[in-house]
Amino acid sequence: FLTRYYKSKKYEVFFLTGNDENSIKVEEAAQKKGLNTKEYVDQMAELFKNIWKKLDIGYDKFIRTTDEYHVKAATFVFEKLYNQGYIYKGNYEGWYCKSCETFWPKSKVVEDKLCPNIECKKPLQWLKEDNYFFKLSSFQDKLIKFYTENPDIIFPQTRYNEIISFIKSGLQDISVSRKNLQWGIKVPFDTSYTIYVWIDALTNYISAIGYPDNFLEDYWQNVYHIMGKDIIRFHAIIWPSILLGLELSLPKKIIAHGWLTDNSNQKISKSKGTDVFNLKEFVFSNPDYLVMAIRYYLLREGSFGDDISVSPERFKQVYNSELANNIGNLTSRVITLIQKNLNNIVTKKTDLNFVYNLAEQTKREYQQFIEKLEFSKAIESILNMSNYLNKIIEEKRPWELKDNPEKLNEILFELVYGIIVIFKLLYPIIPQISLKALKQFKIDSIDINENEIDSIQIQNKEILFPALK
Repeated sequence: FLTRYYKSKKYEVFFLTGNDENSIKVEEAAQKKGLNTKEYVDQMAELFKNIWKKLDIGYDKFIRTTDEYHVKAATFVFEKLYNQGYIYKGNYEGWYCKSCETFWPKSKVVEDKLCPNIECKKPLQWLKEDNYFFKLSSFQDKLIKFYTENPDIIFPQTRYNEIISFIKSGLQDISVSRKNLQWGIKVPFDTSYTIYVWIDALTNYISAIGYPDNFLEDYWQNVYHIMGKDIIRFHAIIWPSILLGLELSLPKKIIAHGWLTDNSNQKISKSKGTDVFNLKEFVFSNPDYLVMAIRYYLLREGSFGDDISVSPERFKQVYNSELANNIGNLTSRVITLIQKNLNNIVTKKTDLNFVYNLAEQTKREYQQFIEKLEFSKAIESILNMSNYLNKIIEEKRPWELKDNPEKLNEILFELVYGIIVIFKLLYPIIPQISLKALKQFKIDSIDINENEIDSIQIQNKEILFPALK
């Protein structure tokens, strides 16, 4: 959504997503399926790419941490940090969470021996082995200074408070290797060890844009990291420390979204059996308008940054009331009136007295909300405009103006102008349907400047959002 929004405003944007493939969990999952690990990760990568394609998620790069260029970059980073004295070899004995891929000091582990991460709480394992460690503790003061001077970098504010509190409680050095594992990237100067997730997976953000040899530094000066709340500490503490060790700039924004939850506030999870939408099946078995509607619903519901409760029942309610009966019905009514009464054409013979100011105000509000990451409110501003246009239809009753074609043309042109603005604003949210809507007015691109349009010809009429029973 953010990528399409900024690209529509002519920003140069690089959207990175992909798969972290070098974990013990991945190897175990492959074994359970009776596959070798490479076969398994290849299958998973294709599955994700196909789902993202169905959801119209237009990334610029899909990275896999088994990609050769990434392996080279992660190896380079490990060796550089080692040569600069930020990685050293030592003995590790303590608690390890396989689910979080995290080593926990004794001071953080209580009697139940469960993972201290409140979003995990799975049983810990006791491990004892030689390892390579990253001097996380040496970056504590630098991180406190950085975040104190830049309090708006972490979103939402509650996560900022969490990070500051965690850093001030005292950072300890962390293990950045595992011994005698076959799967993963080898430590370049000690191949009995593999590089652990902190160096391996986090490095993808710079390896994908060419680090170290062909580094696209302009992108890195303006980078947004977006991740789930359960891994905010890794991205806001370990990763910035690695960047400081590499003498690279820190992220401009670290954004942690909440979880999707069911009606009983349980996290939507395949492993817990609470995947109420079954997203994989949903995107492959439903028409485009419903797949686009899922995008709309997830941006519309709740407050971004918080946990958001979702359900198929609520999805249907939002779809029918906002997409089918509001925006979809508005578009259908206006097109029908033009087809029946004005020979499929409306022309600009007005100063847009009732719609221009509304459109400009809506655009401003939409932009302000998006740039504050208040996506639901941005959508509300579009709905408010659609509500107003529907109200205009009820007040001016254009179906009664058949004998006054000039007045009818004036009203309907302004309504079409407003509808074009609405679908241009909706484009980052529901791109396929927005383009389909604009094509009904013989408009092939969202780049059109609605203020330069002198006439609109209806090309066809199509129900954009069939009602759900």
